[in-house]
Amino acid sequence: MYAVIGAGPMGLASARNLQKLGIPFVGFELHGDVGGLWDIDNPHSTMYQSAHLISSKRMTEFAEFPMRDEVAPYPHHSEMRRYFRDYAEQFALKRHYEFNTRVIEMAPDGDGWSVTTERDGERQTRRFDGVLIANGTLHKPNRPALPGPFAGELMHSAEYRSPEIFRGKRVLIVGCGNSGADIAVDAVHHAASVDMSLRRGYYFLPKFVKGRPIDTLGGKLKMPRPLKQKLDAGLIRMIIGKPSDYGLPDPDYRMYESHPVVNSLILHHLGHGDIKPRRDISRIDGHTVHFSDGESADYDLILLATGYLLDYPFVAREHLNWPQNLDAPQLYMNVFHPEHHTLFMMGMIEAAGLGWEGRNLQARLVALYILQRRSGTSSVTAFDQLKRERAGVTLDGGYEYIKLARMAYYVNKDAYLAALRQHIGELERDLPAMQPQAATA
Repeated sequence: MYAVIGAGPMGLASARNLQKLGIPFVGFELHGDVGGLWDIDNPHSTMYQSAHLISSKRMTEFAEFPMRDEVAPYPHHSEMRRYFRDYAEQFALKRHYEFNTRVIEMAPDGDGWSVTTERDGERQTRRFDGVLIANGTLHKPNRPALPGPFAGELMHSAEYRSPEIFRGKRVLIVGCGNSGADIAVDAVHHAASVDMSLRRGYYFLPKFVKGRPIDTLGGKLKMPRPLKQKLDAGLIRMIIGKPSDYGLPDPDYRMYESHPVVNSLILHHLGHGDIKPRRDISRIDGHTVHFSDGESADYDLILLATGYLLDYPFVAREHLNWPQNLDAPQLYMNVFHPEHHTLFMMGMIEAAGLGWEGRNLQARLVALYILQRRSGTSSVTAFDQLKRERAGVTLDGGYEYIKLARMAYYVNKDAYLAALRQHIGELERDLPAMQPQAATA
């Protein structure tokens, strides 16, 4: 029996692929339903009212369970919650889960794992043959120390739900990832003023080009990496200009070496003066914030859109091959531990364009690996050697990703998918002829 921790999208994909291969499992979910952070009613969710998917539905959906045609190209979070609930219903996955259950601790127990859970104040410890950790990567807010005490309200984007909190206030947004851009646009319609402080540049992409989602364009013609970076950056400059045209710093790295901001409205509001660009914060004194260019302004609220840190509080870092000086566990393909053959980190991955289907393939590979280890096939023996040798080696496709915590588990989509498909093909060749491939439970 295997344990799956989490019933968000990655947990559901993990459960589905174990189910397909007839591998017994039980799932644990802290909330009372599936969907993870996409369920805004989940008290552990970091979702906000205006949130939409930043990749288009056709580039994101599970291949065996397409989103409904009437759903918008970039679905609202409520549609995503419905999608994952329908997915769980379609494949009868909920019956495998223990909901409202917190995983307190897990530790090695022979070849398996001892897992302690808590529900309604009652604790239970069970031994499992293996564990698939799929509790997500966007839970623990990254809260950098500010240079001085702020006398107003300080919050992280993880706490943000409704733009009503901005009404009549002088607001400073720190950071501009995809959530930061969304929240700044929300604030424009409610706040007395909205400023945005950035210490580094971002590449900004529109959501639509010629009426089509931008992530559905291109890709048919494979180009050398440097040429693609140069051409795509040039096309974006031709369409929307440079960030410095809007008062923002230009990136000091090349295209695709950090996750781009996909937002059609942030530059619009910057260009109309609704959002004022600011440089990095140098000092804070009460309500007054001083910036690195010598300017200053007073604020009532500072919102930190500074991302998240990986957090697996129920297992010691040493069991994850996670040195204290590094931002992420050192695993092969961000999944496979070099020595623990029954521990799998599911969904600890970011890549532009990978979508849920890419993560589904990840879960397929893990399920195949579990199945084949029972037989000790030659393909598993070879894979075990590979994961020892390549633990922590990034499948970056030659891109020089910037050195930030949020990029520590970033991969190149094409390189990652190629490796997934290669390994899946190798393991599938050893599948028994009558191996179950259930469409439903």
